Amino acid sequence: MTQLNGPFTGGPTLSDGRTMPWLGLGVWQTKAGDEVIHAVRTAIEIGYRSIDTAAAYKNEEGVGQGIKESGIPRDELFITTKVWNADQGYEQTLKACDASLKKLGLDVLDLLLIHWPVKGKFVDTWKALIHLQQEGYVKSIGVSNFQPHHLNSIIEETGIKPAVNQVEFHPLLTQRELVKYCRDQNIQLEAWSPLMQGNLDLPLLQELAAKYNRTPAQIVLRWDIQQGVITIPKSVHEKRIRENAGIFDFTLSDEDVKAIEDLNKNQRYGPDPDNFSF
Repeated sequence: MTQLNGPFTGGPTLSDGRTMPWLGLGVWQTKAGDEVIHAVRTAIEIGYRSIDTAAAYKNEEGVGQGIKESGIPRDELFITTKVWNADQGYEQTLKACDASLKKLGLDVLDLLLIHWPVKGKFVDTWKALIHLQQEGYVKSIGVSNFQPHHLNSIIEETGIKPAVNQVEFHPLLTQRELVKYCRDQNIQLEAWSPLMQGNLDLPLLQELAAKYNRTPAQIVLRWDIQQGVITIPKSVHEKRIRENAGIFDFTLSDEDVKAIEDLNKNQRYGPDPDNFSF
């Protein structure tokens, strides 16, 4: 089983040697302005150190303001954003990174991801990320929503593997082939929409919540990290943000981990990377 050091003081070591927290706050669909500022500031005050945003979320300015208002030293935080589809290509990606840094009010990103594998562009976008890392604007680089064939393309072209692949991953979409590929390639998997956009009323999750005296959300998030998958649940409510962090003082049995995995139906709540209109 993956060894865990708690939500805020440790995490997996990425292939580039940097440490990334197991648990982060996602801000997809969190409204720009006061809502995202409050969510980010609240999460950091609770103890979160990883915040995940994206240019496409249109709330980077608020994330930056929440970081600023938290008063936590920058070097204690791990901030991720993503290059949107319309900004892909080599030169456009360089400009997009600069724009995100300005909106966030930061000098450097901890992790920059390619948001989706836009055909004909994602390899050049990856080359731009490599350049940005070499120039010190980004500490770690990775991708989002990449399948093995997308990953093979950028690795074969550049010889550089992503440190992270952030994908839709939850009990109804376990992506076993992709999980194995990323483990074999030493690419850290990260789950977006880990809580299935709130669809947690599965009988097994309810049973396990009662068994372990936890919420269904805590069961799923614990299941993520026991498989070595970083998780970034989204919430704007302090109670939920705090609850989502309460996953480091209990352990699911191997049998229960397997039972959750067996819920898989290859069911997506988001787009399919191989059938998505970019």
